[in-house]
Amino acid sequence: MAPTEQAGLTARSLADVHASVGTGQVSFWRRLFAFAGPAYLVSVGYMDPGNWATDLEGGARFGYQLLWVLVMSNAMAILLQTLSARLGIVASRDLAQACRETYPRPINLALWGLCEIAIAACDLAEVLGAAIGLNLLFHIPLLAGVLITAADTLLVLWLQSFGIRTIEAFVLSLIAVIAGGFCIEILWAKPSIEQMATGLMPRLNRESLYVAIGILGATVMPHNLYLHSALVQTRHIGQSAEAKRTACRYNLIDSAVALNAAMLVNAAILVLAAAVFFNRGIVVTQIQQAHVLLVPLLGTSLAGVIFAVALLASGQSSTLTGTLAGQVVMEGFLNFRMRPWLRRLITRSLAITPAAVTIYFAGEQSTFGLLILSQVILSMQLPFAIIPLIHFTNDRQRMGSFANAVWVRVLAWGAALVIVVLNIRLAVMAISDWLAGAGRWRTLIWTVTVPAGILLLILLLWVTLEPLVSRWTRRFGRAPVVLPEAAGAEAATPVYHRILVPLDHTQLDRLAVGHASAMAKLHEAKLYLLHVEEGVTSQIYGPEASTAEVEAGEQYLEKIAEALRHQGIAVETAVFHSPSPRREIVRYARQIRPDLVIMGAHGHGRLKDLIFGDTINPVRHHLDVPILIVRPGKP
Repeated sequence: MAPTEQAGLTARSLADVHASVGTGQVSFWRRLFAFAGPAYLVSVGYMDPGNWATDLEGGARFGYQLLWVLVMSNAMAILLQTLSARLGIVASRDLAQACRETYPRPINLALWGLCEIAIAACDLAEVLGAAIGLNLLFHIPLLAGVLITAADTLLVLWLQSFGIRTIEAFVLSLIAVIAGGFCIEILWAKPSIEQMATGLMPRLNRESLYVAIGILGATVMPHNLYLHSALVQTRHIGQSAEAKRTACRYNLIDSAVALNAAMLVNAAILVLAAAVFFNRGIVVTQIQQAHVLLVPLLGTSLAGVIFAVALLASGQSSTLTGTLAGQVVMEGFLNFRMRPWLRRLITRSLAITPAAVTIYFAGEQSTFGLLILSQVILSMQLPFAIIPLIHFTNDRQRMGSFANAVWVRVLAWGAALVIVVLNIRLAVMAISDWLAGAGRWRTLIWTVTVPAGILLLILLLWVTLEPLVSRWTRRFGRAPVVLPEAAGAEAATPVYHRILVPLDHTQLDRLAVGHASAMAKLHEAKLYLLHVEEGVTSQIYGPEASTAEVEAGEQYLEKIAEALRHQGIAVETAVFHSPSPRREIVRYARQIRPDLVIMGAHGHGRLKDLIFGDTINPVRHHLDVPILIVRPGKP
């Protein structure tokens, strides 16, 4: 892991798949298909196991009363995700990158920390959902299921190697499983259409507020705003205003279709709970309980199986988007890139720990409350993502003619106001309840919660007023972020005197030597050809090793050197014997101090790196030298 680029410069969002999907098709439907995908990955977060918990509790406790919350939340989601997509398309920045370029470092670190908490809370819901699905299908204990979910890191790693379209297709197939399952169960439940219509009338009381905010947090998920602004950049979009306008139009269609489909899934869960449980006076306190009760109440054993399969699909599909969101947030806020499998492992560990501890000490019945709490945490983080997004998309300097129209600003700020007010009210209620029931822990809880709440309010106020602060700082000549001047033609041209070329006796040697000889002639540089013998004999006897293979290797190296000398190139050869080529390359480079290293890449990765070893990455991390990596082109 390392900084993505030099300080002050910004790497491309999701660089591995950036602009990797062509959109130049002429047909409307073909182009729509090319742009379709990002919103479906985002929509998965709108139907993850956390949504199941809030929708089940909302339907079982309050019937159809909270349907309006789902509709309102979905309308907010479409608006905000559209703004997020526009930021990525027009400014070529994801939301995290835009924050890093705009805010001072302390503010960025605070926002990054809050976003990581939100991602961990979301991942907690995915862990619990997948574990519950395994429990329902295969009777695996919940604690064991939670630990098994750590293995899905390998699934994410494997799928990412196939590109963004494969991930989108896989997630879409899981969404189809979820939607199909609930369509079948709704037909069996036969809900009341009249009662469903009354649920669209807004009403809220103290008892339903907590669940309503949980639904809001589960629907409008903060990390999805960061993710969507990055995913839209996986499409190859032109730089003209017309190309960007076309991309915005197709992404609006993509968002509307995908998020409305997600709303129908959420509504189906709430309606199913209302029709099956609320009308019979049954209080659902666990997802497992819903699974068991569906069988006798709907009159078929398939109801429970379909429910469990859909839940497992929900947890696994959310896992993929959670991984991508974590990557976007870390790289965007910190300009720091971590290998996806390591990033996933850390995030999953942060989710598994509280889940395992809670299940171990509080029992399996505690998972439902933990799921609800995770969604409330997501909702509490929402303002810190929404307000910067509105500011950035309102900014004409950043967005040009694509800046938000007045009516969009009114709707966006209205949505932000609703979310902030509901969250502040919930926070005050929660802290009051904690203090009232704290007993002898009252002082400790007050000391922790009240200052934390005040600090969060100050941060929110600063982010809200940032445009005014920026104008004031610019007026007095102090900008929050000072970017270095772009390098131009006046930048110094590098000159190479010593070029190191590690060779491994494969077909890549010809390619590496060809590039090296061209550079040597251009710069009148000296080449250093290095080969590391790593056979068993070499490992045991070192330089004393003498086998036919070793002798043939030395002759091979000298033959290349002689051919280069005939071309007028100065060459020096070296052969080392070691089980670790990477260590010898680094040691030799530090000895000769090259200006450039040229290495061949086999093109394998992932599993093959674990089997055959990975030399280039360790070398480039240990040497402060430019490295030219060459690999054969595709025929």
